[in-house]
Amino acid sequence: MHEFLDDYQQIVATLPEEDVEPPPLPKLQAITPRQRPREILLVEDNEADVRLIREAFREAGSSHHITVAHDGEEALELLRGTGLFGSAPRPDLIILDLNLPKKDGRQVLAEAKQEAILQRIPVIVLTNSNAPRDVRACYDHRANCYIRKPLSFDEFIATVKSIEHFWLSEVLLPAA
Repeated sequence: MHEFLDDYQQIVATLPEEDVEPPPLPKLQAITPRQRPREILLVEDNEADVRLIREAFREAGSSHHITVAHDGEEALELLRGTGLFGSAPRPDLIILDLNLPKKDGRQVLAEAKQEAILQRIPVIVLTNSNAPRDVRACYDHRANCYIRKPLSFDEFIATVKSIEHFWLSEVLLPAA
């Protein structure tokens, strides 16, 4: 070890004694994941929850566009661009309730994740159910997260704001 230190000191002694400043580091550019307002598909049959979710996005300063489907069949038509929704833009994010008329959210999730063009759209399940079988089924069908709807108004608003912040401000989403 002593020989190593001697060699090191000899090498250091041969280096020029200049006051050379290292070149400045390049400035980093801020990268913002959302370059444009995002398209959100909200699949929710409860009009009070629709209003709360819209209000939470507004309070978060969001400029994203929210399209609402009130039942599972309407959601799938909108996602596939069929029926009345032939010109609807494909969403960047889906917020999905499970308990829906016509076709429930579990079926919507399963069908959407089987179609190649829809598979990459993140799906956030936001529901009243905390049943383990629902949680398991949603993750089995590749939901991106499962959130139980909070019971208090303030917690509900905070939860939706956290969805907006994480999924639409932090996460890089694939192009629609």
